[in-house]
Amino acid sequence: MILKKGLQVKIISGKDKGKTGEILEINRKDKKLKIKSINMIKKHLKPTKENKGGIITKENFIHISNVKNIDEKKKRKESDK
Repeated sequence: MILKKGLQVKIISGKDKGKTGEILEINRKDKKLKIKSINMIKKHLKPTKENKGGIITKENFIHISNVKNIDEKKKRKESDK
């Protein structure tokens, strides 16, 4: 399974099971992905000169084995024609 930034994937296990999203970032060394609005966490930031600080929500990494590529099926159907 080839995964690239921007592909649509479906979550097959975990707290976000059944949801779909777009790949934002890939960490090939640890075999993990960041998917848009999936596996959201809250992070506490300290105020600095540039940054206001506070609590922000952002995407966290999810293991590659917990996702399934959706776009691959569409490409196969088009190539068969």
